[in-house]
Amino acid sequence: MRILVIEDDMETAAYLVRGLEEEGHVVVSALEGRNGLMLAATEDFDVLLVDRMLPGLDGLAIVRTLRASGIQTPVLFLTTMSGIDDRVSGLNAGGDDYLVKPFAFSELAARVKALGRRPRTTAVATLLKVADLEVDLIKRTVQRAGQQITLQPREFRLLEYLMRHAGQVVTRTMLLENVWDYHFDPRTNIVESHLSRLRTKVEKGFTPELIHTVRGAGYCLREPG
Repeated sequence: MRILVIEDDMETAAYLVRGLEEEGHVVVSALEGRNGLMLAATEDFDVLLVDRMLPGLDGLAIVRTLRASGIQTPVLFLTTMSGIDDRVSGLNAGGDDYLVKPFAFSELAARVKALGRRPRTTAVATLLKVADLEVDLIKRTVQRAGQQITLQPREFRLLEYLMRHAGQVVTRTMLLENVWDYHFDPRTNIVESHLSRLRTKVEKGFTPELIHTVRGAGYCLREPG
């Protein structure tokens, strides 16, 4: 199999590469998050080994970006974070398995083989487009009518969710769960305030209006007409 190891500890990375190569695998490694993401998004791998805590871009963000882009390469998280909530957050981000450090290499090798036996899913496009608004899920860029728009990470996730559900009404609860990972109502105007800022950035100076409030239901991003 062809395996990508994204691990910032050089000794651990070298240990994993050496052991996996001895198992007969072809191994590529990256020591920081952004480089790891670009490799995972642009090259073909059978399994990804991803550390949770990485410089540049953490493991959760890497996997969320890949999954949002339609890249379904199996992911095994490697981490010192052993709490139940930590494991749940890793799996909810799109991870397929979770191994806590320190671990026995024999167990890691067995889990890698199990993930490699899973059927592959064909990737989908990494560019979302509605009218003249474009979101590049790999480069994490947004532009409208050819003009670059700078968004904060949460604003980007909010726009991404709206774009992926273009033409559909999404509720406040759906946004809280999928953009903020809240499974309760925080009793604040967090959704409304972020939507207001997002609208200002993607609609001020542009036509037509794309983000609409559906009274009593939620919000909808749609093309005019």
